Amino acid sequence: MAFEIEHKYLVVNDLYKDMAMGKVEIRQGYLNRNPDRIVRIRTVGEKGFLTVKSRNHGAKRLEFEYEIPESDAKEILKLAEPGIVEKTRYLVPFDGFIWEVDEFHGSLQGVTVAEVELPDTDRDYPKPPFVGKDITGNPSYYNSNLSI
Repeated sequence: MAFEIEHKYLVVNDLYKDMAMGKVEIRQGYLNRNPDRIVRIRTVGEKGFLTVKSRNHGAKRLEFEYEIPESDAKEILKLAEPGIVEKTRYLVPFDGFIWEVDEFHGSLQGVTVAEVELPDTDRDYPKPPFVGKDITGNPSYYNSNLSI
């Protein structure tokens, strides 16, 4: 069983751009948005991924992610429910953690969120200077909800 433990924050400035060690373009859609079993398809650069996630319990939930051929991911995206998410993800190392900062495009232009994945729920972690309000567990900021 694979668990995802992540904390998510609104971004308050663009310091992350200078701190980033890289960035990648992402397109993703949803085959199922039911909070108990979200099924996501995505392209990340030139790779494809199929992901199944369970309902959040605070900062923790089940996550199963599988790499698939990019060409398959692009075809499956055509089957997704309406609302494809497009974003640029910046990878930002900070004090022993890698933060993922997502700048959304299209109708979500102006929305920027940062998240950090943790090895366990009791782990303390430093917050970089670009994060603001903690939105962990706020369904309004789940990508599956932002996509609609």
